[in-house]
Amino acid sequence: MDEIIRAITIYAIPLVLAITLSEAARGYVAHRLGDRTALMLGRLTLNPARHIDPIGTILVPLLLIAANPGFVVGWPKPIPVNESQFANPKRDSILLALARPVANLLMGVLWVITARLLLGFGLLDTYWWKVAIAGFTLNIFLMVFNLLPIPPMDGSRIIAGFLPARWAIPYQRLEPYGFFIVLGLIAFGLLQVVLLPVVSMVINLLGSLFLFG
Repeated sequence: MDEIIRAITIYAIPLVLAITLSEAARGYVAHRLGDRTALMLGRLTLNPARHIDPIGTILVPLLLIAANPGFVVGWPKPIPVNESQFANPKRDSILLALARPVANLLMGVLWVITARLLLGFGLLDTYWWKVAIAGFTLNIFLMVFNLLPIPPMDGSRIIAGFLPARWAIPYQRLEPYGFFIVLGLIAFGLLQVVLLPVVSMVINLLGSLFLFG
C-alpha cells in the first residue's frame, strides 16, 4: 500500500498535466484552424481543472498505478470539434490529430530538461527528480499511445488524412470498436509488446540529448 501511495504522489501532477494540457493544445489548434467550439465552451485554457474527466483522468490512471501493468494511460474530457469550420478539412484534420502527440512530446522534453537541471543541482533521486522523470516517461508513452493507428486514436486520423476516401471511410468505420480493440490488446499483453520498444527508443534518444548529453 505504501508503494502505491508513493507512486500516486509521484505520478499525480505530471499525469494530470500530460492528459489535460494535450487536450488544451488540441482545442487551441482547432481554434487556429477556424473552429471556435473550444472558445465558446470555455475550454481554450491551460487550467487543467477545465479538462479533467473523473473517470479517464483520475479513476483509470489510479487503477493502473495500483495494478502496476508497466504503463499508465488516461483521457481528458474531450473538446468537441466542428471540422466543417476548417478551411482545408483534409489537411487540417491531420494538423488537429498531431496536436496531442506534439504537445506530449514538448511536455516530455520540458520534463527531461527539468530533470537535467535538478541533476545539475545535485538533486538526483529526490522527490522532484522522480516527478520530473515520471513526467518525461509518461508524456513519451502517451505520445506513442496516441499515435496508434487504431480509430479513434490520433494516429488513425493522421493515416486517414492521407488515404483516398474509398479507403479512409471504411477505415474510420472501425471507430466504434477501437476502444474494445485497445482493451483487448491490454488484456492479452500485446499493447506493451507493441508500444514499449518504441517508447524505450524515444526515451533513450531524448535522454541522451537532454539528460546525459
